[in-house]
Amino acid sequence: MDVKVYNKEGKETSKKVTLRKEIFGAQPNDHAIYLDVKRILAERRQGTHDSRERSDLSGSTRKLYRQKGTGGARRGDIKSPLLRGGARAFGPHPRDYGFKVNKKVKKLARISALSYKASEEVIRIIEDLNFSEPKTKDFNVFLKNFDSQTKKSLIVLDELNKNVYLSSRNLKKVKIITSSDLNTYDILDAQNLFISENSLAKLEEILLEESK
Repeated sequence: MDVKVYNKEGKETSKKVTLRKEIFGAQPNDHAIYLDVKRILAERRQGTHDSRERSDLSGSTRKLYRQKGTGGARRGDIKSPLLRGGARAFGPHPRDYGFKVNKKVKKLARISALSYKASEEVIRIIEDLNFSEPKTKDFNVFLKNFDSQTKKSLIVLDELNKNVYLSSRNLKKVKIITSSDLNTYDILDAQNLFISENSLAKLEEILLEESK
């Protein structure tokens, strides 16, 4: 699949690149996408929630009143979950929500996500993006040239560029990422996907190498 290369002014250049069919024209696997996105979101959870059980509270362990005959609940000591200020039964504790997904499944999920974006024609191959100095105004002009000011945009670079990163840092709908850190969730979350020439070669190398 041959596609045109754009400059940061949003104009077509005389160059073309070929998107590998194995990556951008594959049959998407929805289940692989589901597993990888679930893994990514699970790993982002802090898991710091905590609750106090009976052993965590201070207080008397004396039974407040007899078991039967009062017509009330058969609770025990003052730390009972039935009482206000008492312990919580089966409450949450700090934990890691992450889980493992096979390496090949993660690769298949990324390929599937890229294939979806290619079929939607929202992928733009751009010349290596750079700015002389960090200016959000310049980055807004770049987005305007591609009619992407109000859309979620993901820019994939070969390596992190400080001026590009600082120029986009204040824009909520823009994310800068390197080809080695590209993941399924970010691909699917983006409405426009910009891939630099150098990062395209590296991305294809990473995904094709993992498939061996």
